[in-house]
Amino acid sequence: MSNAEIVELLELTAKLLELHGADPFKVKSYGVAGFYLDKYKDGELALMSLEELTKLQGVGKSTAGKIIEIVQRGTFRELEELLEDTPLGVLEMFSIKGIGAKKIAVLWRELGIDNLHELELACQSGKIAKVKGFGGSTEQKILESLAFLKDQAGKLRMDKALAVADLIEQELKKIYEQVSVAGEVRRKAETVETIRVLVATVSPAGLQESISGIEFLEKDNINSSPFIWRGKVKDIAVRIEILAVSPDNFVNELFLETASPEHLGIQTAAGTSLWRQAKYEAVESEEIIYQKAGLPYIVPEMREGFGEFVWSETHTPDQLITWDDLKGILHNHSTYSDGQHTLEQMALFCQELGFEYLGIADHSQTASYASGLKAEDVFRQHEEIARLNERFAMAGPEKPFKILKGIESDILGDGSLDYPDEILSSFDYVVASVHSNLTMTLEKATARLLKAIQNPYTTILGHPTGRLLLSREGYPIDHKVIIDACAAHRVVIEINASPWRLDLDWRWISYCMEKGVLLSINPDAHKKEGYYDMHYGVAVARKGGLTRDMTFNAFTLVEIEEYLKMRKG
Repeated sequence: MSNAEIVELLELTAKLLELHGADPFKVKSYGVAGFYLDKYKDGELALMSLEELTKLQGVGKSTAGKIIEIVQRGTFRELEELLEDTPLGVLEMFSIKGIGAKKIAVLWRELGIDNLHELELACQSGKIAKVKGFGGSTEQKILESLAFLKDQAGKLRMDKALAVADLIEQELKKIYEQVSVAGEVRRKAETVETIRVLVATVSPAGLQESISGIEFLEKDNINSSPFIWRGKVKDIAVRIEILAVSPDNFVNELFLETASPEHLGIQTAAGTSLWRQAKYEAVESEEIIYQKAGLPYIVPEMREGFGEFVWSETHTPDQLITWDDLKGILHNHSTYSDGQHTLEQMALFCQELGFEYLGIADHSQTASYASGLKAEDVFRQHEEIARLNERFAMAGPEKPFKILKGIESDILGDGSLDYPDEILSSFDYVVASVHSNLTMTLEKATARLLKAIQNPYTTILGHPTGRLLLSREGYPIDHKVIIDACAAHRVVIEINASPWRLDLDWRWISYCMEKGVLLSINPDAHKKEGYYDMHYGVAVARKGGLTRDMTFNAFTLVEIEEYLKMRKG
């Protein structure tokens, strides 16, 4: 098991113990262990002995024994007993923002509420507001959180959906020659409700039989039909649809099952719809569909009915950003803060992937939860960067590589940045991000970001809304006001490529380009492998129509150093 999985079980145990009114000292011991082990980056807990575990901060002999049991069994007896004594609906309440174990215990023990539906009804009737320790504001927050959870139910993040779709496609390709993923996955939606796969076959019945042999798939007999298998992957709620299509019409069906209804409703040169154009005349390529419709070709990612044909009036698909266009990786973390790999390891792997520069941007001092850098840490890191850059320079100009000195500076509650000017001026660039006080009103949140954007040391505005897909809504901001301010102050906006974030939302990319605001596809990597998250960032960037000339980290090392020098000047 990974360190993160072990920590998650320890933290869950602490919550359940508190829920059941256990000894506070016992609750605290699990919480403390989870807190410190979450920061432990020097090894794999699963490979450690009992003696080695007891030497770690926050871990006593008892907790170490539980970790050994988790590694061996995937769980441990105490947690199993707690889960057996906790109704599933009560367990689901831990996903509600704004209430912890103590409040959940009141809802369950005192009011008899043991599921989300009853909790919603109690809030709607005003019952929760009258309970001591809750009040109207807590009741409203619970309702908002429940509405968010309901809206996100049955969806997967892009990375999870791609993994499931690839798994199904690989299994079907063992039997069928023509298999393609369509729908939201092919359009690179940030969250996916239905995974749709097309199979070319002359025998729909044979396809149904073949699918029945795939062990991880469960059929929904009621909603399936002879031509469409419907169901899900075991233990994953997202819907799966596998369609049997004629080999002669495979391209047409792939097009129709990929594009959104709004895209298919676009009027052609002949006055009919794009859907009708694609439905009745078999073609060999999707490009031909657009040609016959008298329309410019639109890449699958952009087929959303969200201004893609307006975009095509001044741009062509070959201008869209690709992975190969990226020259550097900005916004990354090392062991100086909460990363898992050293600065040197992060740099060498970045170089190995063929990039020209690594921008290291560890957390700033206020982010104590992430071991943010104090002033002395900043200067110590800069000294190491200088030594490593001397080493990289020895490779010669034909193989350029350099570490850029950055920081992810917390935007404080009043909009100021998290260091005095003399320290901020020592960085090559500053990523300014919000990590705390996420419940501000739209007006206050916007004003807070505006002040940070106006700070002369802000180079990049990091993950502008702070959203966590399927987990936390972003804080409300006036996007147009923020983008206009970035244009006025020459601040780059981040497309945070983590599949948890994908923030800035792709729907605002066209407005950024219209205003001349550069965008930077940043992985926010906390380990070497996190660099690959930029594939997700590229996907949503293309979806929003981002071109390589408007992509900040498509600049070469020479270009970005010139830009940063000019920006600081």
